[in-house]
Amino acid sequence: MTSGPLDAYSQIVAGVAAELTPRVASLRVPHSGGRYRGEGLGSAVSYTPDGFLLTNAHVVGRAADGTALFSDGTSAAFRVVGADPLSDLAVVRADGQTPNPAVLGEADDLVVGQLVVAVGSPLGLTGSVTAGVVSALGRSLPTSGGSRPSLVEDVIQTDAALNPGNSGGALADANAKIVGINTAVAGVGLGLAVPINATTRKIIAALMRDGKVRRAYLGIVSVPMPLPEPLRARFGRASGLRVAEVVPNGPAARAGLRPGDLLLTAGGEPVTRAQDLQKLMFSDAIGRPLAITVMRNGALVDVIAEPSELVAA
Repeated sequence: MTSGPLDAYSQIVAGVAAELTPRVASLRVPHSGGRYRGEGLGSAVSYTPDGFLLTNAHVVGRAADGTALFSDGTSAAFRVVGADPLSDLAVVRADGQTPNPAVLGEADDLVVGQLVVAVGSPLGLTGSVTAGVVSALGRSLPTSGGSRPSLVEDVIQTDAALNPGNSGGALADANAKIVGINTAVAGVGLGLAVPINATTRKIIAALMRDGKVRRAYLGIVSVPMPLPEPLRARFGRASGLRVAEVVPNGPAARAGLRPGDLLLTAGGEPVTRAQDLQKLMFSDAIGRPLAITVMRNGALVDVIAEPSELVAA
């Protein structure tokens, strides 16, 4: 019997652990007011050489500051730069010298079954490492924020063991590149992570620059729907988005969109999933014309919507 495969697996996990453990901090976050005292626990990933760290919005909550502890025994005070409950991402900045930053990867390149390694501080235990595989992609995670509940789309599901305190820690691929920020324990053997991709990079940049994320709001609820065969051939894809609900007096309603419309393109880009539409809904879309093509009663219809700003509650 050979131990070769186990050795190779162990070497990969050990290599990722050695690379990332110094770059993942344990966060101590004081409770802000109310009848609860003490502190909350979480994790954060070193993001820039000058002290910016990535974590979850729910880890920092309403706190303005806290303490980051690193695996070498050093600690640093941090302040919260910005938090975005709608994506469950937050940026904090630690004082003084911090570890070299981790390298970000690309979650959109992940495949189900791929090895991933989680590094964090479960139960406040700095530098804890678990490994597993990507067990599903494209999950949705309910969050609260803005004037209505929302979903974090394209969440990564993994069977790498997560526990309270892992939130805000790193989910990495076999090359020690960060592909997600661990956000939730969904059950025994089931964890979820916010993906690192083009959309979340925009969110992180906005938090670092402005301390918040301005979003555009269209005012529809949509679900994926297969395209009729003639449209499949014409547009070269299998699905679009069916408008299930239009918010009264919202931008989509004012543009003339109706329940039952099948969205094909928005802003000249193909629309096949809710994420395709949501990634257009950032600050640069607010108040600007957005061309939308839909199929309605067997005919193609072009409308121009003007997204408004999503107002926080």
